[in-house]
Amino acid sequence: MRLMFPVAVALTALAAFAQDVVQLAPDRVKVVFENDRVRVLRFTEPPHSKLPMHSHPAYVAVGFTNDYSRYTFPDGKTSEERTKAGEVTYSKPVTHASQELAGATSEAIMVELKETSVGTPANVTLDPVKLDPNHYKAVIDNDQVRVLRVNYGPHEKSVMHEHPASVAVFMTDGHTKFTLPDGTSQSVDGKAEDATWADAGKHLPENLGDQRFEAIVIELKK
Repeated sequence: MRLMFPVAVALTALAAFAQDVVQLAPDRVKVVFENDRVRVLRFTEPPHSKLPMHSHPAYVAVGFTNDYSRYTFPDGKTSEERTKAGEVTYSKPVTHASQELAGATSEAIMVELKETSVGTPANVTLDPVKLDPNHYKAVIDNDQVRVLRVNYGPHEKSVMHEHPASVAVFMTDGHTKFTLPDGTSQSVDGKAEDATWADAGKHLPENLGDQRFEAIVIELKK
């Protein structure tokens, strides 16, 4: 029986490390939406606040503010990270605790990539990065996601292109018309810091607004 005690302690520790950050801090981390491919979280962290040890699957984070954080890992090691407003980062699965070191509230969207995703590999032939490089730039590209930074000037339009299933994070307000391959169209009004899901499909976007429009599009590769 004495041999079982260390095992029980180890299992308890592992369970603690695997805790859900939403359950640990529901006042600071909220679920924006969730489906079988992703869970999208909104972080609002006051200055010098802390989050206890928790785990994430692989994820993409989009920051709305400058951020300065310290991360502590299960082995006791630490690292500090600074990011700028508008910066996009990718992380492999991780377990850590965090402390906000900045003197202002930190705000971000995190798109967690579900490890149980069973989607078929994306097969895009009308690639917006190739067809319209003035409006679409790839900022991250790996075996799980391709992340695009999208920029449209007032009343600018693109060409017909396609995306696999994706999450769009609005960096500015936007009033956009999407023309579909069958000639029909739909208008979408988005607010800065909103996040939305889109199934795979083709469209031709046009910025109907008088202001620049910017978004981050996180394309899922499988």
